[in-house]
This record gives sequence, C-alpha cells and structure tokens, in this order.
Amino acid sequence: MTFATNNRAKYDYDIKQTFDAGLVLEGREAKAVKQSNVSLTGSYVTVHANGAHLINCHIGPYKYAPNSDYDPTHSRKLLLKKQEINSLLGKEKGLVIIPLEIYNGRRGLIKLKIGLGKARKKIDKREYIKKRDTEREIRSSLS
Repeated sequence: MTFATNNRAKYDYDIKQTFDAGLVLEGREAKAVKQSNVSLTGSYVTVHANGAHLINCHIGPYKYAPNSDYDPTHSRKLLLKKQEINSLLGKEKGLVIIPLEIYNGRRGLIKLKIGLGKARKKIDKREYIKKRDTEREIRSSLS
C-alpha cells in the first residue's frame, strides 16, 4: 500500500537507480503516515559517511497525540546498509537523491523508495511529455 508519492520526481528528474530504505519515525509519526497525512513535495535526501537523512518531508501531526512541541518537517534518519551508503557517496557529480514514494513494506514497516537521478532540462521535459502522450495514444488505440 502506498501512502504518498512524489509525482514531480519522474517529470523533473531522469531516475537511473532506485533504493529501498527504512524510515525512523516516532510512534505518532508512524500513525500519521498510515493515515496518509504525509507529503514528499520539496523533500530531498542527504547522505553523509555516518548515514542518510530525509530533509523537508512534511508529516502532519497525529490528531490523537499531544502536538505542542512537534515540528512536521524535521529531518528523519534513513536506514540503509553500509554498502548502499558507500555506493551513494561514490556517485558522479550532478546526480540528486530524490524520495519517490512512502509505502508499507513487509511486516507492516514503513519504507521509503529513493531514486538516484539527474535533473532534466526544459527541452528534455518537453520530449518526455511528447513520449508519454504518444504512448498513451497507442494504448488507447489498441484497446
């Protein structure tokens, strides 16, 4: 089950590789995510030698929990293997790590799919739109 998707990611970036990461959340944040009270708009991932963090992801407050000192956009730690962190650190310049979707993994755990991509220029975006429209027309003519 998908809780939130980043619809602009595939339009603005050319995704080359994807990773699945665990997301460290508080109890009230996990319940808010399971109610789909989450937005990935404007969020991104930073990677350091000691780990990866999700920045600027908005998880709204859970309505049944105390919310007096809650910051909905604080940075959250991502759970990645050491090998995956090292591979993300060793990538070429110009590549961006973007969160693609938050979903329910095995055993009810909340997972984040992140993509490694390169930003598209305006011309590339136009070509992407043309390609998508022609594929849509082909599918509609076949059915």
